[in-house]
Amino acid sequence: MPGLAVDQIAPLRHFVRGFTELAGSTTDEGVLLAQGRELLGDLVGSDGWLPDAYATARSDRYAQYLLHCDPLERFSMVSFVWGPGQRTPVHNHTVWGLVGLLRGTEASEEYALREGLPVDTGKRNVMKAGDVDAVSPTIGDWHRVANTSDDISISIHVYGGNVGAIHRLKLDETTMQCVDFVSGYDNAATPNLWGGPAPTPC
Repeated sequence: MPGLAVDQIAPLRHFVRGFTELAGSTTDEGVLLAQGRELLGDLVGSDGWLPDAYATARSDRYAQYLLHCDPLERFSMVSFVWGPGQRTPVHNHTVWGLVGLLRGTEASEEYALREGLPVDTGKRNVMKAGDVDAVSPTIGDWHRVANTSDDISISIHVYGGNVGAIHRLKLDETTMQCVDFVSGYDNAATPNLWGGPAPTPC
């Protein structure tokens, strides 16, 4: 993959540095969500820093690209890339999470558990570029998200763990029962946070 100019990737590098410092200073969910919201809001408040390899939609489903995972798995950062009309099933996270919209528009439908099954609460949050939302088992962990724009939408997610390796639950729309899943990631390599041109042999 071609190298990025240092100043192009810099916002991502600054975010990772800032969130690493935050994760090292506290385990308090309220503090992480409040201060993390500010950091993520700054990041998605401007575009142009996300490499094309992590901003490419799939035709069959939304894509999930790992941008960074803390070595201690205190947090992970993922770009979700959605084609028009693509959506998630109803699902949970089991850890806190922040969602910042970088491009397009998305809608999140909130669900709550009733007798072990997620039920639509009627609450719907429509996000536009620059907006940040939060989820967690404490404040509400079940939702369904859809791209509501006529073009690709991209949201940047930060979770309190290596989210692609966590066993979670989703609602099977055929059986209407909750089933276990592990989301994984669509990429094998993460971005070079230091950017720069391709190496030149000496």
